[in-house]
Amino acid sequence: MRCFRYLLFLAGKSAWNRRGTLVLIVFSIALSTTLLLGMEKLKTQIRESFVQSVSGTDLVVGARGGDMQLMLYAIFHLGGATNNMGWDSARSIAERDEVAWTIPISLGDSHKGYPVVATSNDFFDHYRFRGGRQIELAQGRRPEELFDVTLGAETAKKLGYALGQKIILSHGNSGTHLTEHGDKPFAVTGLLAPTGTPVDRSLYISLEAMEAIHINWRGGAPVPGLRITPEQAARFNLEPKSITAMLVGLKKRSQVFALQRELNEWKAEPLTGVMPGVAMDQIWSMVDTGERALLLVSALVTVAGLAGLAAAILAGLGERRRELAILRSAGAKPLDILTLMACEGGLLVATGIIGGFSVLYLLVAAISPLLADNYGIFLYLSLPSAGEWALAGGICLAGLAASLIPAFRAYRMSLSDGLTVSL
Repeated sequence: MRCFRYLLFLAGKSAWNRRGTLVLIVFSIALSTTLLLGMEKLKTQIRESFVQSVSGTDLVVGARGGDMQLMLYAIFHLGGATNNMGWDSARSIAERDEVAWTIPISLGDSHKGYPVVATSNDFFDHYRFRGGRQIELAQGRRPEELFDVTLGAETAKKLGYALGQKIILSHGNSGTHLTEHGDKPFAVTGLLAPTGTPVDRSLYISLEAMEAIHINWRGGAPVPGLRITPEQAARFNLEPKSITAMLVGLKKRSQVFALQRELNEWKAEPLTGVMPGVAMDQIWSMVDTGERALLLVSALVTVAGLAGLAAAILAGLGERRRELAILRSAGAKPLDILTLMACEGGLLVATGIIGGFSVLYLLVAAISPLLADNYGIFLYLSLPSAGEWALAGGICLAGLAASLIPAFRAYRMSLSDGLTVSL
């Protein structure tokens, strides 16, 4: 052990004497480590953010259909429902003893490519994301009057809208020539804080407002010659007849399986109840090929950096033959020479990994506010995950393996070869 400590000390002194060259190697390993660990952290936290786009919701309920399809349009507002669920069924579910709260959602309209979500105040009170965070208003208030609209952070930023601005909603959510609800403009009364979820890319109105803008519509088109002003619309019965989906929170999570079974056998109409966590994992499994490809590219960059480490040490062996021969003549065994070279490579790799971790966490601290404000990507400082430790250990082992190449080369050098000076 004492001999090993001395060899480790000697390896450190030798590396320090050649610090000009070796700093570049350490820098290369640090950058490679930062890239590889950064990809792992980004993948882990984006997956976590994706899976927790909705948090605390026990069931998502909609008309009978596929689980992933229901999640895509109810949570991500992508695609459309093949059918709506009745308002009577929604109220019956909300009144059940085991149900703590419900969030009704009605979709179908849009504004300049962004989906319009009709919902109730329960959305602002009970919707949770990323581990229990609540929806917050950056400016203004939630919809209170009939023709109020609250904008998600990305919607407001990309369209340049401010409080008090009048906007016109369009009927439908796909296509280039959508009919507008021009007779019933909405006033922007609130701007939501960024969440990094589909909430940022949506507009929120009341369920009554969704009914009001369609009073004089039949079969997906306005009735010719029938004009109803916003003031007149407010006097109608605006209780919805159907909704697209509903989020359900239970008093006890242990009751979720029983309620899901009852909903899937609902007698009034065919319904589907989906547990969000299970469906989110299924959706993510469809897109994880891309993340594996990015991780592979990062790994190849790391391998290139370690190959540079081995090449640099090998290139320096020619200049160090006399140094190694002197060590041999002083009593060092061939195994000591191999250990010395391996320790030197291990020190370089360890320094590069520590540098990589340091750069990664400095970058996360520096750019996380920028990513959150501009792109809705939330990164946060945390202890290294099991995946990051595994990657760091892999880099360390690969670095030691790379350093063994020049170590074995030095091991095979003869004493006379090192003491002979070639002119």
